This record gives sequence, C-alpha cells and structure tokens, in this order.
Amino acid sequence: MSGMILKLREEPPQRCDLSVLTPDRLAEPSQQVEQLEIQTTRRRLCVGDIFDVKTGNPSDIRIEGGSERFDNVGLAMSRGRIGVTGDVGQQAGRSMRGGEIVVGGSAGRLAGSGMSGGRLEIVGDAGDLVGAPLPGEPRGMRGGVVRVKGKVGARAGDRMRRGLIVVSGNAGDYLASRIIGGTVVCFGSAGRFSSYLMQRGTVIVAGGVEHLAPTFVDTGVHELVAMRLIAHWLIEEGVEGGSLPASRLRRLVGDTAVLGKGELFMPE
Repeated sequence: MSGMILKLREEPPQRCDLSVLTPDRLAEPSQQVEQLEIQTTRRRLCVGDIFDVKTGNPSDIRIEGGSERFDNVGLAMSRGRIGVTGDVGQQAGRSMRGGEIVVGGSAGRLAGSGMSGGRLEIVGDAGDLVGAPLPGEPRGMRGGVVRVKGKVGARAGDRMRRGLIVVSGNAGDYLASRIIGGTVVCFGSAGRFSSYLMQRGTVIVAGGVEHLAPTFVDTGVHELVAMRLIAHWLIEEGVEGGSLPASRLRRLVGDTAVLGKGELFMPE
C-alpha cells in the first residue's frame, strides 16, 4: 500500500498547527482525514480546506507543497515517516520520539525542540533554537538526530542533554550554549560565544568560532579515539566530510565558569 499524499492547494491564510497529521494520530480509527480540524489563529479550518488528500498508508505521509505557516509538523510522533517538499514553520519535530521527518525546504524556530528520538532532516536552513527547550523547560533535546544541510540561527543545541545535531553550513551566535550533554557538529563557522556556559558534551566547529569566552582552557592538538568514533557515526549518517573529527583538532575544555567538563574542538 502506497503512502498518504496531501497536496497543498494554495498558501494557507493563517498559521496552521499540523500536529494532527502524524502516523500515530492518523493510524487511530476516527473521522475522515479531510474533516480533521487544524488549530489556527483566526478561523476554523479542516485538512480538506488546505489539502487535496490521497488516502494511503498513514505510516508514510507526504506533504506536497510547504509553507512557513505550517507549525508543529510531526509533533510528538513516535514512528513512521513524514516528508515535506517545501518549507515548514516553527517547532518541526517538537517532542519527537521516533520515526523520520524530512523537510525539503527550510524550517522555522525550535526545530527538534524537546525531541528524544527519531531523525529530523532539514535540507534548507533552520531558524533559531534548533533542539532547544521552550521557555520554562529545564532541558532541550534529549536524544535523536537533527541534520541541517543549510545554516542555523542562534542558540542551536541550547541546553541539549543527549543526541546529535549536525549542521553543514554556518551557525549563529551561542551555538550549543548551556549544553548539558550530547554532540554538536558544525562544518561551517560559528558566531560569537559558541558553547557558552557548557557543562558537558562535545562540540566540533570546523570553520572556527568568531569569538570565544575566555573561560575555556586550550589543551593543545590531539587525535583522539573518541573523535574517530564520532567520525564513524557521521559517515554512517551519510554526512559529507564526516571523516573530519578523525583528523588532528585543537581541544579546548570548558566552560570553566560552570562545571567545565565539556569539550570544544576546532581546526588545528
């Protein structure tokens, strides 16, 4: 049985919460997909008001045509696959526990926020706070993989606890700020204060950091076994240039303003 296809008719007139369109929710017996109500900002809309729906296997959902007004794509999903041919809005993959989301365009703020499993791939750029917590939450990403092939905004990986974030392009200010654990790899350059107040975890910035806090300690150039394992992980993920961590890298320990058991690696 082929997957379910939702073809966008036209740009939605307002922001749309697409959290109802996940393999978990559509697998439950309920009303017709076209009649499912979408939470919006002004007037009531149903799925059928925005999409032409071709029924199919709900474990494989394809959204043909994206919009930066499509929020909460894949919210809390635990299985299956969602593919979007265009852009999405805020909180794509929010609280994701399993499965796969592939965004063919760019994504807004808080992509992968609070996710604990699964895989989120963004072919374009991503906004601020990738994998970060919402206000009031004690920690951000707790597992899973986020891969952004473009650039990311500020505070990607903020308060991250576990998991992997891979950025092929440049990163904004405060990359991996307040990180508690996990791994962040950026193949471009990072803005100011990368890894600010990091406690633990591993951050690799291939293009260097614009400005680093003075509370990091340079321990010299190393070739570490742990970096070879990360390189193997990246190569298995199909990341271009994934062998980089296996090369000689400069290791800085910090942030000594807090616990200071994190590691920041940059080119020799």
